Amino acid sequence: MNIKISDLSKVYSNGNKALNNINLEIESGMLGLLGPNGAGKSTLMRIMATLMLPSSGKVTVNDFDLVKHRKEIRTMLGYLPQDFGSFSKLTTWEFLDYSASLAGLKKKSKRSDEVEKMLQSVGLFKFRDRLANKLSGGMKRRLGIAQALIGDPKIVIVDEPTTGLDPEERIRFRNLLSDMSREEIIIILSTHIVGDISSTCSKMALLQNGELMFQGTPNSLVEKAKGHVFRIMAYDSDLNLLKEKYPVISTIPVDDSWEVELVADNLNGYEGKEIAPNLEHAYIYFVEYLLPEMTSERNNSNW
Repeated sequence: MNIKISDLSKVYSNGNKALNNINLEIESGMLGLLGPNGAGKSTLMRIMATLMLPSSGKVTVNDFDLVKHRKEIRTMLGYLPQDFGSFSKLTTWEFLDYSASLAGLKKKSKRSDEVEKMLQSVGLFKFRDRLANKLSGGMKRRLGIAQALIGDPKIVIVDEPTTGLDPEERIRFRNLLSDMSREEIIIILSTHIVGDISSTCSKMALLQNGELMFQGTPNSLVEKAKGHVFRIMAYDSDLNLLKEKYPVISTIPVDDSWEVELVADNLNGYEGKEIAPNLEHAYIYFVEYLLPEMTSERNNSNW
């Protein structure tokens, strides 16, 4: 499977430019799409799910044009939107059975087996007879995940899938996606939760203000933060100063002081221990230090 995004832009009727000249090629496996709220992730997801037309540019899926071959592409897709909703008068089983029918499972016996298997996978089998709209928020999210995955789609697009899930549910979902990613399919996981990507994705892309600012492996982003993550022991009098001066990742009370993790280009006189970065450290360092430099260089070159 292959998705190629070329010079893709989206401008809404109010003039808001949600995507600006995105170029990205996605191969089989799991891609994590990371960025803050408002970065353009959901717009990109909706375009790739054939629910929105781009203003310019092109998307091809295995040489099918997204605009010209929407029907063909939809048969390959499983999609979980950020604002997933279910039919109010259908039970959990009935809703997933209907979703399986839409996904192309026409034979009733096979569809029934797939529905049962998927309900077991997401931990909803014992709630199969409950009205879908009476499920808790986390259960509804699990049902949305199930409808996106049923029918063996070749492309799975999930937008903020772990929102509303407790830690156990989040781990179950990550494991489910990891198992699927071993097959010849594309999984696109859009999120603002760094842990979702570090736990599941071998490739990632970072959006900021509608622009693609980074693409590569999580490890390659972590490499950029090496030498820029520190642990400092600070007293109350220093803690607020550190927060004003640096992006602080965590603060843990230790006796009468604080163990502070932060990212910085240099500590400017503070004493601290350099520590190995993880993906969360790397993301914060990239956004707070490297992106402003990249933006400044781009603006100067345009000038």
